[in-house]
Amino acid sequence: MGRVTERRKVIRIRDGVVSSRPDTLVAEEPMEIRLNGKPLAITMRTPGDDFALAAGFLVSEGVLAGQQDLQNIVYCAGATVDGANTYNVVDVKTAPGVVIPDITLERNVYTTSSCGLCGKASLDAVRTTARWPLADTPRVRISPELLATLPDRLRAAQRVFDRTGGLHAAALFSEEGELLDVREDVGRHNAVDKLVGRALQNGELPLSRTVLLVSGRASFELAQKAVMAGIPVLAAVSAPSSLAVDLAAETGLTLVGFLRGSSMNVYAGEDRIAVRAAAAQG
Repeated sequence: MGRVTERRKVIRIRDGVVSSRPDTLVAEEPMEIRLNGKPLAITMRTPGDDFALAAGFLVSEGVLAGQQDLQNIVYCAGATVDGANTYNVVDVKTAPGVVIPDITLERNVYTTSSCGLCGKASLDAVRTTARWPLADTPRVRISPELLATLPDRLRAAQRVFDRTGGLHAAALFSEEGELLDVREDVGRHNAVDKLVGRALQNGELPLSRTVLLVSGRASFELAQKAVMAGIPVLAAVSAPSSLAVDLAAETGLTLVGFLRGSSMNVYAGEDRIAVRAAAAQG
């Protein structure tokens, strides 16, 4: 849609020398998600992959489980009082027979580009609503050496970050380390939703033999989204939150933090990673 970046004037000061120049910034706009015509959530996001973002969000909310649950997604015409279409309101229509969780339509959720769903329900709610329990999925086995190569590959794929320096990214890798998809957004939780939404649209859920890598930290919301999409391994280049670790332990998610170079911390689900052999050698 051509709105991923915008240009703004900036006063640049370098070694006491002042100059004026245009700078490229990442765009941030609100998007309202409607479900079967009813307002559901507003998120601050980078425009682009909006339909995938909405679909992925509804996977994490337990509304959609596969391509068959989705009838269509459209931008809402006349989204403003003057009838203009801002392309900032999308309506997701579920297929006939899809059961909508009661809590979904009883709240209007505001999400931010930094924290995702603030005040999300308890660990038990995520564990009991996950459609693909991670304990029941075939075991993937990831070596620390393979994990160590993923951040550089993610960084190399961040095209918009190279121009703005202001975007988070999320990438899906196969268990062999093949880059399957990468998405960028001002919010890391949105980037994950875009990945999951595209997988749903392509009929690829659950993502039970993949590794999800995110820039920045691993929050509870990101762990939740991984679990709800059936992703067994979540890795982050920064720290996890305590609640993310608790959720990983509860659900069987493998959670890796501080993935930098050959160093990493495994906070849960170490059985999917050859940490014991590495520890024994040390």
